[in-house]
Parts: sequence; C-alpha cells; structure tokens
Amino acid sequence: MLTCDLREQKLAAGDIGTVVLVHGEGRGYEVKFMTLDGETIAVPTLRADQVRQAHADEIAHAGPIAP
Repeated sequence: MLTCDLREQKLAAGDIGTVVLVHGEGRGYEVKFMTLDGETIAVPTLRADQVRQAHADEIAHAGPIAP
C-alpha cells in the first residue's frame, strides 16, 4: 500500500499495488499498480518508507485514478 502521493505516476496514498521486485533486502521495491479491470497504471521503484504491507483486518477501497 502506498504511503504517499506520487502525482507524476497518477497514484495516491492508500493505493494498493503488488510488489514485483525487492531491492537491497527490503530497502526498495518495484510495485505494480493496476485498475480493477487489469490495466497497468504504473510500476514505480519505491523506497521502503513509501510502501507498507496491507493487513488482513483492513478493507480495500476503490477510487478513481489520481489526476
């Protein structure tokens, strides 16, 4: 889950992505963000402080792509 807005990537804090690559034993990640119909929006390389693990007791929230 993204912890900050990335306006240049059209991503907002709270957007949920899938980690596709781990860098430096968890110091950074490549994360794929997609729409609900499977369109890839972005695959940015992020620092560890820009993402956090989603937890089983959280509710996913759908929203529009950030402007």
